[in-house]
Amino acid sequence: MSDLSDALPPLTLEWSEDALTALRRVPFVVRKAAVRGVEAYALTKGVGVVTEATMQEARAAREAAEASGTTTTQHAPGQGGAFPTPERDLDAPVRQFVSFGFFKVDPAWRRLPLDQRARHKAEFADVYDRHAKAGTVICRSYSTVGIRADADLMLWRISTELDAIQDMTAELLRTGIGGWLAPSHNLLGMTKQSQYADKLHPEHEGARLRIVPGRARYIFVYPFVKTREWYLMTQHARQGIMDEHIFVGTRYSRVKLNTTYSFGIDDQDFLVAFETNHPGDFVDLVQELRETESSRFTVRDTPIFTCIARPMPQALDLLG
Repeated sequence: MSDLSDALPPLTLEWSEDALTALRRVPFVVRKAAVRGVEAYALTKGVGVVTEATMQEARAAREAAEASGTTTTQHAPGQGGAFPTPERDLDAPVRQFVSFGFFKVDPAWRRLPLDQRARHKAEFADVYDRHAKAGTVICRSYSTVGIRADADLMLWRISTELDAIQDMTAELLRTGIGGWLAPSHNLLGMTKQSQYADKLHPEHEGARLRIVPGRARYIFVYPFVKTREWYLMTQHARQGIMDEHIFVGTRYSRVKLNTTYSFGIDDQDFLVAFETNHPGDFVDLVQELRETESSRFTVRDTPIFTCIARPMPQALDLLG
């Protein structure tokens, strides 16, 4: 029991010593769930280092939300109750929209005077930071300069409100550099409970409705579509095939998978994003997955985007 009392689940953010001490006082069986909740709260508040005070604030925010019932689905702005929340959804967990937006800068922008480009970049970064700190949208910025020919900048954004992502995009495009940026790809998904049981790590299932971005240096993003034959198979048959797929994934513990669902809201069936500091692990994982039975039922799993995490000022400086 002494080993369990000191064991810590994987941490996405930096935790102070007082926070780690407090975390070890949390019962082991709920420690992982506590980490997810605290880190999700910290990310929405722009907190870089989790402290014991952050843990107390996260707990107070959760208790206040539960007491007020604000975790239920709200009307979209301006709808005026035209689309009331179905009774069956009142107690449903809140799901997230997950957006990967790719932008290509017009090469002519690089020929503008240096001071003008500096103003453009500062304005864009200010808008980005304001939305990131507002707490409605979780934001991560990445560069694809020199990696893909059709994109230079990628924004990974997560929110329970699709309107918030749209409003942020519109404001970014109204900046000085926004007139020189062309959205080259927009990939949209939603979190959803997986229908396939992870028999090796059943505790992962509860985490699928909330994505908390990590701090890995690389992210690999791609959409994929399954064959119609896949969906016509029985659930039992598909689970058997997925058991092999899941087993392969567990062999690569340094690669974090984020799966979202795009049925009806985008062209693909699924949207996957792999975070890691070890690109070689991802290459080996994908190659091994090609050899599994489930790959027979894949229609398309391209384009694949390789992105490097960069703070927004650095990502903009790489544009020119």
